Amino acid sequence: GALLVRDLWRSSREQAAYRELAQQVREGAASTGTSSEETDPAELPASSGRLEQYQLLHEQNADMAGWLYVEDTLLDYPVMYTPEEPEYYLRRGFEGSYAASGSLFIAEGCAPDSSHVIIYGHNMKNSSMFGDLDRYAEESYGRAHARIHFDTLAEEGTYELLAAFYSRVYTDQDQDVFRYYQYTDLSDPAVFTEYVRQVQAASLYDTGVTAQYGDKLLTLSTCSYHTEEGRFVVVARQAAST
Repeated sequence: GALLVRDLWRSSREQAAYRELAQQVREGAASTGTSSEETDPAELPASSGRLEQYQLLHEQNADMAGWLYVEDTLLDYPVMYTPEEPEYYLRRGFEGSYAASGSLFIAEGCAPDSSHVIIYGHNMKNSSMFGDLDRYAEESYGRAHARIHFDTLAEEGTYELLAAFYSRVYTDQDQDVFRYYQYTDLSDPAVFTEYVRQVQAASLYDTGVTAQYGDKLLTLSTCSYHTEEGRFVVVARQAAST
């Protein structure tokens, strides 16, 4: 009982800290009165090159690489990037101390401004982090939350749901399987086409969205308990700017 109370208290504290960060971002965005889609990058502060709503948070922790959110969901978190130690934030909160829920972080081999960004996060029972990501298995949910926002520090980005599917981490002995997590570099047109083909073939439903070489892709990955070493994956394509 004591352990349960401790875990609940810790979880509540971790989520309260992230809600405070999200509030800072919303207040920062409101204070600018404009979005980056309306702002010429040349007009950004020369001292930082960063969007104003993320300036303060990046000063607090330079490992912050962007922000991921989906409207009308709990998914509203900073994304961390530590290329020298990619899983540094696996069990660390934004400030770097231990956190059972960890933080969202960019996969090894990717960068915030890559043409393909893979982001990992824990599947938490309290729906925090990627705890609700597997709800995209339901077509109705996917269509209702088809727009996924991933902002880098310098540019806002809106992505459209391309696919949602179950997968797993495969062993070296497994043959003819789709190891989505190895497709970090899609700079080769043939590799890009193969990735999109396999993603669409694995998808639980047809989203009506496809991708062509040159499009930016976003892949979100979390644990799934449908099988040993299971994973649930959501892939999205950056929407055309208007």
